[in-house]
Amino acid sequence: MRTRSRLVGGIALLASAALLTACSAGGGEPASETAEDAPKITFLYSPYADYAPFFLAEEKGYFEDAGVEVELISKSGSSGETYQQVSTGNIVAGGATWGAGLFNATKAGASLSVIASVSRIPESGKNPSPLLASEQSGITEAEQLKGKKIGIPGDGGFGIYSVHLALESAGLSLDDVELVNLSPGDIPPALANGSIDATWSIEPISSAVIAQGLGHEILDVDYQAGVELGALVFNTDYVEKHPAAVVAFTSAYLKAVQELADGGWQDAADQEIIAQYTDLPVETLTSIGLTVQDPEGAIDWKDVARQEAFFRDRGALEFQGDSGIEQVFRADLLEEASAEASSAAASN
Repeated sequence: MRTRSRLVGGIALLASAALLTACSAGGGEPASETAEDAPKITFLYSPYADYAPFFLAEEKGYFEDAGVEVELISKSGSSGETYQQVSTGNIVAGGATWGAGLFNATKAGASLSVIASVSRIPESGKNPSPLLASEQSGITEAEQLKGKKIGIPGDGGFGIYSVHLALESAGLSLDDVELVNLSPGDIPPALANGSIDATWSIEPISSAVIAQGLGHEILDVDYQAGVELGALVFNTDYVEKHPAAVVAFTSAYLKAVQELADGGWQDAADQEIIAQYTDLPVETLTSIGLTVQDPEGAIDWKDVARQEAFFRDRGALEFQGDSGIEQVFRADLLEEASAEASSAAASN
């Protein structure tokens, strides 16, 4: 039975399912566990279109076909919440942005394994996370941002990195502006009352702000084209005990990724599923800027290294040297999952 839950505030501790152990008929050695034997995978997501492949995999039965029981749980907090809940085992897996929290947790030895990429900024087209200038500011070019107030959603995540890239493209730095902490939901009123001159934003808020005449884009997507945005992370203890289930889950996810890449975003049935999870009307969903997913779940590690270096320079990392995040990447499981997804696609 497929289920969907929603988190409000804290997450209750989830009881661990008992490990099913089977013995072979011959010498009494335990048989290799299959995906069906593994405990349920609870997956923590944000209600954004970035997570569309997971929504399709659940509602269209791809997880079930792969032999895994999955519960999708909507979070109300930040990526830091995901790292904490997954590393402690309260949640089995989740999607979260790259950022200081993940790098710090990895270096501290948290029980986190990186499995695949979840999303990245597209190379061209509409920007799903643009820098917007207030209509009241009179700003039409990024060079005019010097000395201005710019909204960011905190100092350790993708928002500030995105603003850094935008300013860098105009020959400016974060030291040239005044940063103002601003949650995504507070972007429209802050632009309307003039308390900020510009802000990082995210869809669907950015499209709504532009439609309401509160702000406008001053850069195209080039300044952050191809930047890694999110990662699929699993609790390491779960990965080590149930690798077959992790492969099955990831292959079902990649199957949905490939479906979307092959025209799923224009499919009415897929649109309805995504609209249900994002609480967006289909007409809004089809007009906003969208992130993209790699059909093989591949991660651009050079870009991840650039993001880590940025947070190191900002003083947001709690350690010296590298985080070692590539060492917790399970390339073997991703390769197996990608092969299974490709095989399933070829047989359809």
